[in-house]
Amino acid sequence: MAGRAGSVARRATAAFLRLPPLPSTSDLVKLYNLRATKQLGQNFLMDHKLTSKIVRSGGRVRDCHVCEVGPGPGGITRSILEQGAAHLTVLEKDPRFIPTLELLKDASNGKLDIELGDVLTFNMEKIFSPDLVQPWEGRPPKIHLIGNLPFNVATPLIIRWLRDISLKRNAWVNGRVRMTLTFQLEVVQRMVAPPGHHQRCRLSVMCQNWCQVTHKFTIPGRAFVPKPDVDVGIAHFIPRVEPHIPLEFSLVEKVVRCIFSFRQKYCKRGAGMLFPESLRDELVDQMFTVAEVNPTLRPFQLSMSEFNRLCHTYAAIIEKRPTLARFNTHNRRAVVEGVDYDSDGSEVEADNYIVGPAA
Repeated sequence: MAGRAGSVARRATAAFLRLPPLPSTSDLVKLYNLRATKQLGQNFLMDHKLTSKIVRSGGRVRDCHVCEVGPGPGGITRSILEQGAAHLTVLEKDPRFIPTLELLKDASNGKLDIELGDVLTFNMEKIFSPDLVQPWEGRPPKIHLIGNLPFNVATPLIIRWLRDISLKRNAWVNGRVRMTLTFQLEVVQRMVAPPGHHQRCRLSVMCQNWCQVTHKFTIPGRAFVPKPDVDVGIAHFIPRVEPHIPLEFSLVEKVVRCIFSFRQKYCKRGAGMLFPESLRDELVDQMFTVAEVNPTLRPFQLSMSEFNRLCHTYAAIIEKRPTLARFNTHNRRAVVEGVDYDSDGSEVEADNYIVGPAA
């Protein structure tokens, strides 16, 4: 009996990687004279208790394959390895951090790979084994995406990843891959805001349509180096088996964007932006009547089911009148151009965020 208990204990211990003695993350930052680059929006988190808490908040990583985006000097990287990940790939844009990550790689018993690249363009399909694939309707695969993201990248990245989730591409060719990511606290609050909440916005609807989003906990800004002007929220995302609005990403984005373009006015005011002035009153009335949605509600008061009905009604309208699909009030050209999301989750004009085909 004692022998069996000892064997179980040894297997449990072996599942967690005990790294050899290494300088602390803060010591490595000093040793290599690493400074956070403001242009890249970098803020280092070197408190081991907090990095471990971030990893735990996304679920058990033991025996899972993990991709960490933006590892920096490797604080979260250590915690992922220590908690027993089967394999970890880190994706870093800044080559200054490669020496500190190489130290962790040498100590990882072959469990750590380093990729130098930009997460906004990096295709994660190639870093996970086909053996990890799970059917979309089944349990999430043993894959996690984790990252302490620069503020100027975090929100545009999650929008790109939501599109990838809708198309089941990139990391999501493997199934409903989970994400645990950092954002400005206000952005996380917007992501999880329910209908009627004062922070409900376009980002809320887009995130909640394709994922179950949870605000796990908050880290005060003073925990980071350099200290940002805001606190940081940890958000956890699990892709939905079926979105609330099971339509093409660009169509949903367009309808939601237009309706929220006049956030404090009746939602019919923003919906009018979907149509040319000559047809606006007729088609807006038709859209809300068929969808059975009260046109005098404010955009932030609309539920996911009401957005679903509005999107489907709009889809039916443009199916009958295809030329309307490319109409955009903000831009008279027949090009559907989107509105990008700033680093704080607010919305700003941006020609480089295309949500539909150019003419």
